[in-house]
Amino acid sequence: MAPSTPLLTVRGSEGLYMVNGPPHFTESTVFPRESGKNCKTCTFSKDGTLFAWGNGEKINVINVTNKGLLHSFDLPKAVCLEFSPKNTVLATWQPYTTSKDDTAGIPNLQLYDVKTGMCLKSFIQKKMQNWCPSWSEDETLCARNVNNEVHFFENNNFNTFANKLHLKKINDFVLSPALQPYKVAVYVPGSKGAPSFVRLYQYPNFDGPHAALANKSFFKADKVTMLWNKKATAVLVIASTDVDKTGASYYGEQTLHYIATNGESAVVQLPKNGPIYDVVWNSSSTEFCAVYGFMPAKATIFNLKCDPVFDFGTGPRNAAYYSPHGHILVLAGFGNLRGQMEVWDVKNYKLISKPVASDSTYFAWCPDGEHILTATCAPRLRVNNGYKIWHYTGAVLHKYDVPSTAELWQVSWQPFLDGIFPEKAITYQAVSSDVPSEEPKVATAYRPPALRNKPVTNSKLEARSDKSPDTAPTPAPQSTPRNTVSQSTSGDPEIDRKIKNLKKKLKAIEQLKEQAATGKQLEKNQLAKIQKEKALLQELEDLELGI
Repeated sequence: MAPSTPLLTVRGSEGLYMVNGPPHFTESTVFPRESGKNCKTCTFSKDGTLFAWGNGEKINVINVTNKGLLHSFDLPKAVCLEFSPKNTVLATWQPYTTSKDDTAGIPNLQLYDVKTGMCLKSFIQKKMQNWCPSWSEDETLCARNVNNEVHFFENNNFNTFANKLHLKKINDFVLSPALQPYKVAVYVPGSKGAPSFVRLYQYPNFDGPHAALANKSFFKADKVTMLWNKKATAVLVIASTDVDKTGASYYGEQTLHYIATNGESAVVQLPKNGPIYDVVWNSSSTEFCAVYGFMPAKATIFNLKCDPVFDFGTGPRNAAYYSPHGHILVLAGFGNLRGQMEVWDVKNYKLISKPVASDSTYFAWCPDGEHILTATCAPRLRVNNGYKIWHYTGAVLHKYDVPSTAELWQVSWQPFLDGIFPEKAITYQAVSSDVPSEEPKVATAYRPPALRNKPVTNSKLEARSDKSPDTAPTPAPQSTPRNTVSQSTSGDPEIDRKIKNLKKKLKAIEQLKEQAATGKQLEKNQLAKIQKEKALLQELEDLELGI
């Protein structure tokens, strides 16, 4: 029997609803639309059979298969939800508060039995970051970071912890994804001249000087990201400093380290200087891709010996996404880049397509390994919100643009377990689509996303300097208000002067970014200017909105 097509969940100011996946894209009857702007959170279970959401009053749980409501919890302030891997427990988190006399904190992390609806345990979890406990795939183990210790619970018995890992000032930990033997990676930041380190342990062997499976120390680390491969044989560690003392980068300084459970470790040698934007394991666990270096960035695939296997050259990119089956890799340039995607066959290292998803803030592979979701969501961008479903050959199969008065907050695929969708042979021929292809945009000067869909003022920043006299002016979009008063004046000379100065600074920043993109090394003061772009954009937006 062929698997069903994954659903798409859409959450925004228009409410919460589900859309049938390819090829239909109609609103699904599995979930009755929840109207209103009060839906703060939603999530599927790991196998996609359960769905939970909050509507500002309750947290509800339904069975997606039979559309039945399982539970409704009175948690109006909950903003985070997560199911345990085998759907035994629903974890909920709401912002931490204290009692009226400020003497005791109120437990804000609840763990519910999905079968009975009973609350198994409540904890105090002050920070939203890393709020959710970590389970092993079979739910034998569950772990939490408590006061710089990792507490381990067994078989979802949360009344008392079965073991604990105590190291001075544990900052973070990551439980391995594979089944027994269970492993855990822990990070301890350096202090008073001592280096930071990451250690790998096998549960429950935590005691003694030689208990660790592997250890890697480094001095340049204010924070780390630890990435297990699927088979739990190795961890990649991105070590970052907040400030690059050489002044070469405003991203700080990053290094990439490889640590294996057999005790081997190495620094991954990256052939180009600059930031590390993204690192991702292939699902095979035998190779990984890194995107790094000053723009235009390099992308390279490495093997488990940390030797380069294939180099994709340079391009405007800052992210990498392997397909669920690991045979296709998308390299993309999102955020402050223009949304160029490169879709690669990584078995033959052959380029499949190069679609452009402008202004995208979100990317996700469909579990079927054939379709891609890109979206522009608030609050990252509050204009041009919407989403697109692509085939990996570059065709847009479905698109939805939210009305200009509405916002899109979240779009996500219904998950499916590995192996449900078989791997299909790669095709290079673009699939047919009923969605009209978008006309290439006329080349215009770059406008920051925060200023798009706003009236264009008569500044050199926003007007083409090379515009020929016989070029017909582009008609204003219908949504753009046509004021009779000149758009460039507010009636307040002081505000006009401020706007003019801000646009002058933003133009200078754009020119600096273009220089950096060509590989030019910038001075410290130039990098400092670039860092101020976000604040300047916000200040300009506030002033123009007041016009």
